[in-house]
Amino acid sequence: MNRNVVIWALAMWLVPLPAFPEVRPHHLFTGGAVLQQKMPVPIWGTARDGEKVTVTLHRQKVQTTATNGRWMVRLHPMNAGGPYDLKIAGEDNEVIVKDVMIGEVWVCSGQSNMQWPVRASADPDATAATATDPMIRLFTVPRRPADAPETDVDAAWQICTPDTVLDFSAVAYAFARSLRKALRVPVGLIGSYYGGTVAEAWTPRTDLQNTPELRHLVIAEDPGQSRNRGVNRPAVLYNAMIAPLIPYAIRGVIWYQGESNATRAYEYRRLFPTLIRAWRTAWGQGEFPFLYVQLAPFMATPPLAQEEQWAELREAQLMTLKVSPRTAMVVITDLGDARDIHPKHKAPVGERLALAARAIAYGERIVYSGPIYDSMRIDGNRIILRFRNVGGGLVARDGALTGFTIAGKDRKFLEAQAVIDGDTVVVWHPDVPEPVAVRYGWANFPVVNLYNKEGLPASPFRTDDFPPATRPR
Repeated sequence: MNRNVVIWALAMWLVPLPAFPEVRPHHLFTGGAVLQQKMPVPIWGTARDGEKVTVTLHRQKVQTTATNGRWMVRLHPMNAGGPYDLKIAGEDNEVIVKDVMIGEVWVCSGQSNMQWPVRASADPDATAATATDPMIRLFTVPRRPADAPETDVDAAWQICTPDTVLDFSAVAYAFARSLRKALRVPVGLIGSYYGGTVAEAWTPRTDLQNTPELRHLVIAEDPGQSRNRGVNRPAVLYNAMIAPLIPYAIRGVIWYQGESNATRAYEYRRLFPTLIRAWRTAWGQGEFPFLYVQLAPFMATPPLAQEEQWAELREAQLMTLKVSPRTAMVVITDLGDARDIHPKHKAPVGERLALAARAIAYGERIVYSGPIYDSMRIDGNRIILRFRNVGGGLVARDGALTGFTIAGKDRKFLEAQAVIDGDTVVVWHPDVPEPVAVRYGWANFPVVNLYNKEGLPASPFRTDDFPPATRPR
């Protein structure tokens, strides 16, 4: 565990708070809350220093004493169920939290494509008409930065109805709806997202400082620049929108972000895994599932492969799978919009995230990913590509394979011919007699059609290691 994170966590509990006249729970423990099933559940809040606090839920009763104005108890794992009353009693008052459910809890985070609401997505009226489900609940964290880690947020749980769903994250709602159908338990979503934000704003400052490749993000910051950058300063969104949620028991995280880091895609190779590791360390729940969305196609590009920033950001996301355990990446090359950075078809994104959750978090033996490039070999004037996650087999949707380019030693990529041969793809071009590298979907807006038979698209990739355009020089 990161020693600095542990020291910070202890320090937060040692700092005395102003004396409160009555016991208060954290805002996450308000009416309609969903608590995580089948794992220990921390419950915490504030009280007078030295006051005895008793917490009762279902068949459990736990007592503790407030220290430095804070208290915390941990309930034993519980099975899905409810509704229950959560009773929190001090020496002078009692708080009764009504309609508490036990089920599955996920944090939903990132920038605008995660924040994007149902009302602005495809078919909002049809979505709302079928949205009545009191077992789906959303807690939306207020969007704001903070210069130091905070301990609470001013928000409350909402139950999913035709009226409230319109302001739900469209991706998160589709995710929860799919999980409800598969698991048949309550699902709680903690929405913590902010449009137009960079990953370092969501990463603890200590972890940036302790990572040599990322230290410049903190060192280069000066007070004047910091004020101008607002929400995109290092750690400020982690401080205000993630730290206050810890250690609420969760099953995992779904994440959709990266657009704002595309100009620094090479740096994202280290930044994104650092964020994942930092959150897991701070939560103290081990390597919980972290499921994320690869960037959608955006901005029309020339037909031949170019050194594109968005292609390199997708590559950084793909590389994260290899260095961060218990992660999954949802590919959405079929869901982009050349003119809009916010593609409107969000339901398939959430549904694919739920598919990944069923495999990674819940252990279902299902195909949850499209084909992922594994290896290549050169056979004369052809390159033969092998893939993982082929499922029932490779398929080309709507005609011949598209999106492949090939290059020789001159590193000039030409649009290639490609065919499926069993679980491999064979790529060639008549003007490239001695090929050395293949790329697939290497563009801001890739036009590609390689899938597995389960209908999941292949991730863009490249077989070469030529210097990326976004690598600092």
